[in-house]
Amino acid sequence: ASAQFQLALPVAVVFAPGSVPGDLPRPLPFRDVREMELSVNLRTPVTSRYEMIYRSTTAQEEAALGAATAREADAALHLLQDTSLGSLTMYVVPETSSLLPQGISVYVGKHRSALVRAGGGLAALRTRLQQLTQVMSFTASSITAALSDRVPDDQLGPDARRQLKSSLGYEITFSLLNPDPKSHAVEWDIEGAVNRYVQPVLDKLSLVANFSVDSQILYYAVLGVTPRFDKESSSFLLSTHSLPHVINPVEARLGSSAASLYPVLNFLLYVPERSHSPLYIQDKDGAPVSTNAFHSPRWGGIMVYNVEAPSPQASLPLRVDVDMVRVMEVFLAQLRLLFGLSREELPPEFLLERPGNEGLADWELDRLLWAHTVENIATVSTTLTSLAQLLDKIGNIVIKDDVASEVYRAVASAQSAMAELAAGHLHSAFLASKEAVTSSERAFFDPSLLHLLYFPDDQKFAIYIPLFLPMAVPILLSLAKIVRETRQRKKEPTKMD
Repeated sequence: ASAQFQLALPVAVVFAPGSVPGDLPRPLPFRDVREMELSVNLRTPVTSRYEMIYRSTTAQEEAALGAATAREADAALHLLQDTSLGSLTMYVVPETSSLLPQGISVYVGKHRSALVRAGGGLAALRTRLQQLTQVMSFTASSITAALSDRVPDDQLGPDARRQLKSSLGYEITFSLLNPDPKSHAVEWDIEGAVNRYVQPVLDKLSLVANFSVDSQILYYAVLGVTPRFDKESSSFLLSTHSLPHVINPVEARLGSSAASLYPVLNFLLYVPERSHSPLYIQDKDGAPVSTNAFHSPRWGGIMVYNVEAPSPQASLPLRVDVDMVRVMEVFLAQLRLLFGLSREELPPEFLLERPGNEGLADWELDRLLWAHTVENIATVSTTLTSLAQLLDKIGNIVIKDDVASEVYRAVASAQSAMAELAAGHLHSAFLASKEAVTSSERAFFDPSLLHLLYFPDDQKFAIYIPLFLPMAVPILLSLAKIVRETRQRKKEPTKMD
Protein backbone atom coordinates (compact mmCIF):
# COMPACT_ATOMS: atom_id res chain seq x y z
CA ALA A 1 0.00 0.00 0.00
CA SER A 2 1.30 3.46 -0.75
CA ALA A 3 1.52 5.86 2.16
CA GLN A 4 1.49 9.63 2.22
CA PHE A 5 4.42 10.71 4.38
CA GLN A 6 4.33 14.09 6.03
CA LEU A 7 7.51 14.98 7.91
CA ALA A 8 7.02 17.94 10.25
CA LEU A 9 10.15 19.65 11.51
CA PRO A 10 9.87 22.16 14.39
CA VAL A 11 12.45 24.94 13.92
CA ALA A 12 12.98 27.87 16.29
CA VAL A 13 14.68 30.90 14.72
CA VAL A 14 16.01 33.06 17.56
CA PHE A 15 17.26 36.60 16.91
CA ALA A 16 19.99 38.07 19.10
CA PRO A 17 19.85 41.85 19.62
CA GLY A 18 21.07 43.68 16.52
CA SER A 19 20.37 40.79 14.15
CA VAL A 20 16.68 41.27 13.30
CA PRO A 21 16.25 41.85 9.53
CA GLY A 22 14.38 45.05 8.66
CA ASP A 23 11.91 43.36 6.31
CA LEU A 24 10.15 40.97 8.75
CA PRO A 25 6.47 40.64 7.74
CA ARG A 26 5.21 41.22 11.31
CA PRO A 27 6.64 41.89 14.77
CA LEU A 28 8.30 39.08 16.73
CA PRO A 29 7.33 36.49 17.87
CA PHE A 30 5.41 34.88 14.99
CA ARG A 31 4.91 31.49 13.36
CA ASP A 32 5.48 30.59 9.74
CA VAL A 33 4.73 27.20 8.19
CA ARG A 34 6.35 26.22 4.90
CA GLU A 35 5.52 23.02 3.03
CA MET A 36 7.60 21.40 0.34
CA GLU A 37 7.07 18.29 -1.75
CA LEU A 38 10.18 16.11 -1.66
CA SER A 39 10.79 14.74 -5.12
CA VAL A 40 10.76 11.06 -4.24
CA ASN A 41 9.14 8.78 -6.83
CA LEU A 42 5.39 9.02 -7.35
CA ARG A 43 4.27 5.87 -5.49
CA THR A 44 5.22 7.36 -2.15
CA PRO A 45 4.52 11.10 -1.91
CA VAL A 46 6.59 12.77 0.82
CA THR A 47 5.87 16.28 2.07
CA SER A 48 8.17 18.16 4.39
CA ARG A 49 6.58 20.74 6.65
CA TYR A 50 8.85 23.28 8.32
CA GLU A 51 7.13 24.80 11.36
CA MET A 52 9.20 27.92 12.00
CA ILE A 53 8.85 30.01 15.15
CA TYR A 54 10.60 33.37 14.93
CA ARG A 55 11.38 35.00 18.30
CA SER A 56 13.92 37.11 20.20
CA THR A 57 16.54 35.72 22.56
CA THR A 58 15.80 35.38 26.26
CA ALA A 59 18.19 37.00 28.76
CA GLN A 60 19.85 33.62 29.43
CA GLU A 61 20.33 32.91 25.71
CA GLU A 62 21.79 36.38 25.24
CA ALA A 63 24.27 35.71 28.06
CA ALA A 64 25.21 32.36 26.47
CA LEU A 65 25.80 34.08 23.12
CA GLY A 66 28.28 36.37 24.91
CA ALA A 67 30.75 33.46 25.13
CA ALA A 68 34.22 33.83 23.64
CA THR A 69 33.93 31.05 21.02
CA ALA A 70 31.17 29.39 19.05
CA ARG A 71 31.97 26.07 20.76
CA GLU A 72 31.47 27.56 24.25
CA ALA A 73 28.27 29.29 23.13
CA ASP A 74 26.99 25.99 21.71
CA ALA A 75 27.64 24.17 25.01
CA ALA A 76 25.92 26.95 27.03
CA LEU A 77 22.92 27.16 24.68
CA HIS A 78 22.46 23.38 24.78
CA LEU A 79 21.40 23.65 28.42
CA LEU A 80 18.70 26.22 27.55
CA GLN A 81 17.14 24.86 24.38
CA ASP A 82 14.44 22.35 23.47
CA THR A 83 16.36 19.09 23.30
CA SER A 84 13.53 16.91 21.95
CA LEU A 85 14.66 14.72 19.07
CA GLY A 86 14.12 16.19 15.63
CA SER A 87 13.74 19.81 16.75
CA LEU A 88 16.23 22.48 15.64
CA THR A 89 17.13 25.90 17.05
CA MET A 90 18.86 28.47 14.85
CA TYR A 91 20.43 31.46 16.63
CA VAL A 92 20.86 34.50 14.39
CA VAL A 93 23.80 36.65 15.56
CA PRO A 94 24.71 40.17 14.38
CA GLU A 95 26.81 40.54 11.24
CA THR A 96 29.68 41.97 13.29
CA SER A 97 29.65 39.10 15.84
CA SER A 98 33.09 37.75 16.69
CA LEU A 99 31.60 34.37 17.69
CA LEU A 100 31.92 33.07 14.14
CA PRO A 101 35.41 32.92 12.62
CA GLN A 102 36.28 35.13 9.64
CA GLY A 103 34.60 34.00 6.43
CA ILE A 104 32.20 31.64 8.26
CA SER A 105 28.51 32.53 8.19
CA VAL A 106 27.00 29.32 9.59
CA TYR A 107 28.25 27.25 12.54
CA VAL A 108 26.61 23.87 13.19
CA GLY A 109 27.06 22.70 16.79
CA LYS A 110 27.29 19.27 18.39
CA HIS A 111 23.69 19.29 19.58
CA ARG A 112 20.54 20.51 17.83
CA SER A 113 21.40 24.14 17.22
CA ALA A 114 23.33 26.34 14.83
CA LEU A 115 24.62 29.90 14.78
CA VAL A 116 23.82 31.97 11.68
CA ARG A 117 25.38 35.34 10.85
CA ALA A 118 22.77 37.96 10.00
CA GLY A 119 23.20 39.71 6.67
CA GLY A 120 20.93 40.62 3.79
CA GLY A 121 17.16 40.60 4.27
CA LEU A 122 14.69 37.91 5.23
CA ALA A 123 14.98 36.18 1.83
CA ALA A 124 18.76 35.66 2.27
CA LEU A 125 18.18 34.39 5.81
CA ARG A 126 15.49 31.95 4.62
CA THR A 127 17.83 30.52 1.98
CA ARG A 128 20.47 29.97 4.64
CA LEU A 129 17.97 28.37 7.03
CA GLN A 130 16.75 26.13 4.20
CA GLN A 131 20.33 24.93 3.60
CA LEU A 132 20.77 24.35 7.33
CA THR A 133 17.62 22.26 7.74
CA GLN A 134 18.80 20.13 4.81
CA VAL A 135 22.12 19.52 6.58
CA MET A 136 20.67 18.88 10.03
CA SER A 137 17.48 16.88 9.40
CA PHE A 138 16.56 15.15 6.15
CA THR A 139 16.95 15.75 2.44
CA ALA A 140 15.24 14.35 -0.61
CA SER A 141 18.28 12.08 -1.10
CA SER A 142 18.30 10.72 2.49
CA ILE A 143 14.56 9.90 2.28
CA THR A 144 15.01 8.41 -1.22
CA ALA A 145 17.78 6.18 0.18
CA ALA A 146 15.43 5.12 3.01
CA LEU A 147 12.75 4.21 0.44
CA SER A 148 15.30 2.64 -1.93
CA ASP A 149 13.24 -0.56 -2.31
CA ARG A 150 10.34 1.45 -3.75
CA VAL A 151 12.30 3.84 -5.95
CA PRO A 152 13.52 3.00 -9.48
CA ASP A 153 17.30 2.49 -9.54
CA ASP A 154 17.92 5.37 -11.93
CA GLN A 155 16.54 7.82 -9.33
CA LEU A 156 18.90 6.69 -6.56
CA GLY A 157 22.08 8.53 -5.66
CA PRO A 158 25.41 6.68 -5.50
CA ASP A 159 25.24 6.39 -1.68
CA ALA A 160 21.72 4.97 -1.43
CA ARG A 161 22.78 1.33 -1.65
CA ARG A 162 25.79 1.81 0.59
CA GLN A 163 23.80 2.29 3.77
CA LEU A 164 22.65 -0.57 5.94
CA LYS A 165 18.98 -1.40 5.96
CA SER A 166 17.12 -0.41 9.10
CA SER A 167 17.18 -3.29 11.59
CA LEU A 168 16.29 -3.86 15.25
CA GLY A 169 19.86 -4.96 15.90
CA TYR A 170 23.34 -5.16 14.40
CA GLU A 171 26.34 -7.35 15.16
CA ILE A 172 29.81 -5.89 14.79
CA THR A 173 32.80 -8.21 14.39
CA PHE A 174 36.40 -7.03 14.50
CA SER A 175 38.78 -9.58 12.97
CA LEU A 176 42.56 -9.57 12.91
CA LEU A 177 43.90 -11.59 9.97
CA ASN A 178 47.43 -12.87 10.41
CA PRO A 179 48.31 -14.98 7.35
CA ASP A 180 51.93 -15.44 8.39
CA PRO A 181 52.15 -16.25 12.14
CA LYS A 182 55.66 -17.72 11.65
CA SER A 183 56.96 -14.23 10.84
CA HIS A 184 54.57 -11.99 12.84
CA ALA A 185 53.28 -12.36 16.39
CA VAL A 186 50.57 -9.69 16.21
CA GLU A 187 49.09 -8.23 19.41
CA TRP A 188 46.10 -5.88 19.43
CA ASP A 189 44.26 -4.41 22.40
CA ILE A 190 40.85 -4.69 20.79
CA GLU A 191 38.93 -4.71 24.07
CA GLY A 192 40.46 -1.43 25.23
CA ALA A 193 40.00 0.14 21.80
CA VAL A 194 36.33 -0.88 21.60
CA ASN A 195 35.66 0.52 25.09
CA ARG A 196 37.40 3.78 24.33
CA TYR A 197 36.40 4.51 20.73
CA VAL A 198 33.50 2.31 19.64
CA GLN A 199 31.36 2.08 22.77
CA PRO A 200 30.59 5.84 23.03
CA VAL A 201 29.29 5.76 19.44
CA LEU A 202 27.19 2.65 20.10
CA ASP A 203 25.81 4.17 23.32
CA LYS A 204 24.63 7.13 21.25
CA LEU A 205 23.17 4.78 18.62
CA SER A 206 21.49 2.54 21.25
CA LEU A 207 18.25 4.40 20.59
CA VAL A 208 18.38 3.24 16.95
CA ALA A 209 19.09 -0.47 17.55
CA ASN A 210 20.74 -3.04 19.81
CA PHE A 211 24.41 -3.70 19.12
CA SER A 212 26.65 -6.60 20.02
CA VAL A 213 30.41 -6.50 19.47
CA ASP A 214 32.85 -9.38 19.24
CA SER A 215 36.38 -9.91 17.97
CA GLN A 216 38.53 -12.76 16.68
CA ILE A 217 42.03 -13.48 15.40
CA LEU A 218 42.30 -15.66 12.30
CA TYR A 219 45.61 -17.30 11.43
CA TYR A 220 46.67 -18.33 7.92
CA ALA A 221 43.73 -16.37 6.44
CA VAL A 222 44.83 -14.92 3.12
CA LEU A 223 43.12 -12.32 0.91
CA GLY A 224 42.60 -14.65 -2.04
CA VAL A 225 44.02 -12.11 -4.52
CA THR A 226 47.73 -12.08 -5.32
CA PRO A 227 48.99 -8.49 -5.19
CA ARG A 228 51.09 -7.08 -8.04
CA PHE A 229 54.75 -6.29 -7.35
CA ASP A 230 55.80 -2.75 -8.27
CA LYS A 231 59.55 -2.46 -8.95
CA GLU A 232 59.71 1.35 -8.64
CA SER A 233 58.44 1.49 -5.09
CA SER A 234 59.53 -2.10 -4.30
CA SER A 235 56.13 -2.72 -2.75
CA PHE A 236 53.05 -4.79 -3.55
CA LEU A 237 49.86 -3.20 -4.88
CA LEU A 238 46.17 -4.10 -4.80
CA SER A 239 44.26 -2.26 -7.52
CA THR A 240 40.65 -1.05 -7.19
CA HIS A 241 39.19 -3.64 -9.58
CA SER A 242 40.68 -6.54 -7.60
CA LEU A 243 39.19 -5.41 -4.25
CA PRO A 244 35.77 -7.08 -4.71
CA HIS A 245 37.54 -10.44 -5.13
CA VAL A 246 39.24 -10.02 -1.77
CA ILE A 247 36.03 -10.37 0.25
CA ASN A 248 34.61 -13.79 -0.70
CA PRO A 249 37.61 -15.97 0.30
CA VAL A 250 37.96 -14.02 3.57
CA GLU A 251 34.24 -14.18 4.34
CA ALA A 252 34.33 -17.96 4.17
CA ARG A 253 36.69 -17.87 7.16
CA LEU A 254 34.73 -15.33 9.22
CA GLY A 255 31.79 -17.60 9.87
CA SER A 256 29.79 -15.13 11.98
CA SER A 257 26.96 -14.11 9.66
CA ALA A 258 25.54 -17.62 9.24
CA ALA A 259 24.22 -17.86 12.79
CA SER A 260 23.15 -14.25 13.12
CA LEU A 261 19.61 -12.91 13.27
CA TYR A 262 20.78 -9.40 12.51
CA PRO A 263 23.00 -7.78 9.86
CA VAL A 264 26.69 -8.32 10.61
CA LEU A 265 29.27 -5.57 10.11
CA ASN A 266 32.76 -6.92 9.52
CA PHE A 267 35.85 -4.83 10.20
CA LEU A 268 39.04 -6.64 9.18
CA LEU A 269 42.59 -5.69 10.00
CA TYR A 270 44.94 -7.51 7.65
CA VAL A 271 48.68 -7.80 8.41
CA PRO A 272 50.24 -8.88 5.07
CA GLU A 273 52.62 -11.85 5.07
CA ARG A 274 56.31 -11.09 4.83
CA SER A 275 56.53 -12.20 1.21
CA HIS A 276 53.90 -9.58 0.22
CA SER A 277 55.06 -6.64 2.39
CA PRO A 278 54.60 -3.73 2.23
CA LEU A 279 51.15 -3.89 0.62
CA TYR A 280 49.31 -0.79 -0.58
CA ILE A 281 45.81 -0.24 -1.94
CA GLN A 282 45.52 1.88 -5.10
CA ASP A 283 42.57 4.06 -6.05
CA LYS A 284 41.06 4.34 -9.56
CA ASP A 285 43.83 6.70 -10.69
CA GLY A 286 46.59 4.43 -9.43
CA ALA A 287 47.50 6.63 -6.45
CA PRO A 288 47.95 4.98 -3.03
CA VAL A 289 44.94 5.28 -0.71
CA SER A 290 45.98 7.35 2.32
CA THR A 291 44.20 5.13 4.89
CA ASN A 292 45.28 1.90 3.13
CA ALA A 293 41.70 0.68 3.65
CA PHE A 294 38.49 0.20 1.68
CA HIS A 295 34.89 -0.46 2.58
CA SER A 296 32.22 -2.64 1.02
CA PRO A 297 28.61 -1.35 1.03
CA ARG A 298 26.38 -3.01 3.67
CA TRP A 299 29.19 -5.42 4.57
CA GLY A 300 32.01 -3.62 6.37
CA GLY A 301 35.60 -2.64 5.75
CA ILE A 302 39.16 -3.96 5.43
CA MET A 303 42.34 -2.16 6.46
CA VAL A 304 45.83 -3.32 5.47
CA TYR A 305 48.33 -2.80 8.29
CA ASN A 306 51.94 -2.91 7.11
CA VAL A 307 54.74 -4.03 9.40
CA GLU A 308 58.31 -2.85 9.02
CA ALA A 309 60.60 -5.49 7.53
CA PRO A 310 62.63 -7.22 10.26
CA SER A 311 66.39 -6.80 10.25
CA PRO A 312 68.26 -9.95 9.06
CA GLN A 313 69.48 -10.82 12.56
CA ALA A 314 66.04 -10.37 14.20
CA SER A 315 64.50 -13.54 15.61
CA LEU A 316 61.14 -14.61 14.14
CA PRO A 317 58.26 -14.34 14.80
CA LEU A 318 58.53 -10.57 15.12
CA ARG A 319 56.30 -9.05 17.83
CA VAL A 320 53.93 -6.46 16.35
CA ASP A 321 51.88 -4.11 18.56
CA VAL A 322 49.03 -2.63 16.54
CA ASP A 323 48.51 1.15 16.83
CA MET A 324 44.79 0.98 17.75
CA VAL A 325 44.24 4.76 17.49
CA ARG A 326 45.11 4.72 13.78
CA VAL A 327 43.04 1.57 13.16
CA MET A 328 39.96 2.74 15.05
CA GLU A 329 39.99 6.10 13.25
CA VAL A 330 39.55 4.21 9.96
CA PHE A 331 36.98 1.72 11.27
CA LEU A 332 34.83 4.46 12.86
CA ALA A 333 34.88 6.44 9.59
CA GLN A 334 33.70 3.27 7.80
CA LEU A 335 31.03 2.68 10.46
CA ARG A 336 29.69 6.20 9.85
CA LEU A 337 29.62 5.55 6.10
CA LEU A 338 27.66 2.33 6.58
CA PHE A 339 25.06 4.17 8.67
CA GLY A 340 24.80 6.96 6.12
CA LEU A 341 26.39 9.50 8.47
CA SER A 342 29.05 10.67 6.04
CA ARG A 343 29.42 14.46 6.00
CA GLU A 344 28.07 15.89 2.76
CA GLU A 345 29.88 18.50 0.73
CA LEU A 346 28.96 21.87 2.23
CA PRO A 347 29.40 25.47 1.09
CA PRO A 348 32.75 26.95 2.29
CA GLU A 349 31.03 29.38 4.68
CA PHE A 350 29.64 26.45 6.75
CA LEU A 351 31.61 25.23 9.77
CA LEU A 352 30.62 21.91 11.38
CA GLU A 353 31.72 21.19 14.92
CA ARG A 354 33.46 17.81 15.26
CA PRO A 355 31.31 15.45 17.36
CA GLY A 356 34.22 14.55 19.67
CA ASN A 357 34.48 11.16 21.34
CA GLU A 358 30.75 10.48 20.98
CA GLY A 359 31.34 9.87 17.29
CA LEU A 360 28.19 11.60 16.10
CA ALA A 361 26.37 14.83 16.83
CA ASP A 362 22.80 14.89 18.19
CA TRP A 363 21.46 16.18 14.88
CA GLU A 364 23.22 13.33 13.03
CA LEU A 365 21.37 10.88 15.27
CA ASP A 366 18.13 12.68 14.32
CA ARG A 367 19.02 12.39 10.62
CA LEU A 368 19.38 8.65 11.09
CA LEU A 369 16.06 8.43 12.95
CA TRP A 370 14.16 10.37 10.25
CA ALA A 371 15.44 7.98 7.59
CA HIS A 372 14.92 4.80 9.66
CA THR A 373 11.38 5.80 10.69
CA VAL A 374 10.35 6.29 7.06
CA GLU A 375 12.09 3.05 6.06
CA ASN A 376 10.43 1.09 8.89
CA ILE A 377 6.94 2.27 7.89
CA ALA A 378 7.62 1.36 4.25
CA THR A 379 8.90 -2.08 5.35
CA VAL A 380 5.76 -2.75 7.42
CA SER A 381 3.58 -1.78 4.47
CA THR A 382 5.51 -4.19 2.19
CA THR A 383 5.44 -7.05 4.75
CA LEU A 384 1.69 -6.78 5.37
CA THR A 385 0.95 -6.52 1.63
CA SER A 386 3.00 -9.70 1.06
CA LEU A 387 1.13 -11.44 3.88
CA ALA A 388 -2.24 -10.46 2.39
CA GLN A 389 -1.18 -11.80 -1.03
CA LEU A 390 -0.01 -15.03 0.58
CA LEU A 391 -3.35 -15.51 2.38
CA ASP A 392 -5.22 -14.95 -0.90
CA LYS A 393 -3.22 -17.72 -2.56
CA ILE A 394 -3.68 -20.36 0.17
CA GLY A 395 -7.39 -20.98 0.49
CA ASN A 396 -7.42 -23.30 3.50
CA ILE A 397 -5.17 -21.19 5.73
CA VAL A 398 -6.29 -20.58 9.29
CA ILE A 399 -5.38 -17.26 10.90
CA LYS A 400 -5.03 -17.66 14.63
CA ASP A 401 -6.16 -14.88 16.95
CA ASP A 402 -2.60 -14.02 18.02
CA VAL A 403 -1.50 -13.62 14.37
CA ALA A 404 -4.52 -11.42 13.67
CA SER A 405 -3.77 -9.28 16.72
CA GLU A 406 -0.12 -8.84 15.58
CA VAL A 407 -1.39 -7.64 12.19
CA TYR A 408 -3.79 -5.17 13.86
CA ARG A 409 -1.00 -4.00 16.16
CA ALA A 410 1.38 -3.51 13.21
CA VAL A 411 -1.20 -1.45 11.30
CA ALA A 412 -2.07 0.64 14.38
CA SER A 413 1.62 1.26 15.21
CA ALA A 414 2.42 2.24 11.61
CA GLN A 415 -0.52 4.66 11.54
CA SER A 416 0.58 6.06 14.91
CA ALA A 417 4.15 6.50 13.55
CA MET A 418 2.77 8.40 10.53
CA ALA A 419 0.69 10.64 12.80
CA GLU A 420 3.65 11.34 15.11
CA LEU A 421 5.84 12.22 12.10
CA ALA A 422 3.19 14.65 10.88
CA ALA A 423 3.08 16.19 14.38
CA GLY A 424 6.87 16.59 14.48
CA HIS A 425 7.43 14.09 17.31
CA LEU A 426 10.40 12.18 15.94
CA HIS A 427 11.20 10.06 19.01
CA SER A 428 7.71 8.61 19.48
CA ALA A 429 7.35 8.19 15.69
CA PHE A 430 10.53 6.11 15.59
CA LEU A 431 9.51 3.95 18.57
CA ALA A 432 6.09 3.31 17.01
CA SER A 433 7.72 2.39 13.67
CA LYS A 434 10.02 -0.09 15.48
CA GLU A 435 6.98 -1.65 17.19
CA ALA A 436 5.19 -1.89 13.84
CA VAL A 437 8.18 -3.72 12.29
CA THR A 438 8.36 -6.17 15.20
CA SER A 439 4.63 -6.99 15.01
CA SER A 440 4.54 -7.33 11.22
CA GLU A 441 7.57 -9.69 11.27
CA ARG A 442 6.00 -11.76 14.04
CA ALA A 443 2.80 -12.12 12.02
CA PHE A 444 4.60 -12.92 8.76
CA PHE A 445 6.92 -15.53 10.25
CA ASP A 446 4.41 -17.10 12.64
CA PRO A 447 5.00 -20.89 12.76
CA SER A 448 1.26 -21.59 12.35
CA LEU A 449 1.38 -19.98 8.87
CA LEU A 450 4.72 -21.42 7.97
CA HIS A 451 3.84 -25.11 7.89
CA LEU A 452 0.85 -24.46 5.59
CA LEU A 453 3.21 -23.03 3.01
CA TYR A 454 4.85 -26.46 2.74
CA PHE A 455 1.64 -28.47 2.83
CA PRO A 456 -0.29 -28.00 -0.44
CA ASP A 457 -3.22 -30.22 -1.58
CA ASP A 458 -1.23 -32.66 -3.71
CA GLN A 459 0.99 -33.39 -0.70
CA LYS A 460 -2.11 -34.20 1.35
CA PHE A 461 -3.13 -36.84 -1.17
CA ALA A 462 0.41 -38.21 -1.23
CA ILE A 463 0.35 -38.55 2.57
CA TYR A 464 -3.19 -39.83 3.15
CA ILE A 465 -3.60 -42.31 0.26
CA PRO A 466 -0.99 -44.79 1.60
CA LEU A 467 -2.69 -44.59 5.01
CA PHE A 468 -6.27 -45.19 3.82
CA LEU A 469 -5.65 -47.56 0.91
CA PRO A 470 -5.00 -50.76 2.95
CA MET A 471 -8.22 -50.13 4.95
CA ALA A 472 -10.17 -49.16 1.86
CA VAL A 473 -9.38 -52.34 -0.15
CA PRO A 474 -11.41 -54.84 1.96
CA ILE A 475 -14.25 -52.30 2.31
CA LEU A 476 -14.41 -51.79 -1.47
CA LEU A 477 -14.23 -55.56 -2.13
CA SER A 478 -17.12 -56.30 0.29
CA LEU A 479 -19.17 -53.47 -1.26
CA ALA A 480 -18.59 -54.99 -4.71
CA LYS A 481 -19.65 -58.42 -3.36
CA ILE A 482 -22.89 -56.98 -1.89
CA VAL A 483 -23.73 -55.30 -5.20
CA ARG A 484 -23.08 -58.56 -7.10
CA GLU A 485 -25.27 -60.60 -4.77
CA THR A 486 -28.09 -58.06 -4.98
CA ARG A 487 -28.07 -58.22 -8.78
CA GLN A 488 -28.04 -62.03 -8.75
CA ARG A 489 -31.05 -62.11 -6.44
CA LYS A 490 -33.01 -59.89 -8.81
CA LYS A 491 -32.29 -62.15 -11.80
CA GLU A 492 -33.34 -65.46 -10.16
CA PRO A 493 -37.16 -66.11 -10.61
CA THR A 494 -38.94 -66.69 -7.32
CA LYS A 495 -39.93 -70.35 -6.78
CA MET A 496 -43.66 -71.01 -6.40
CA ASP A 497 -44.85 -73.93 -4.36
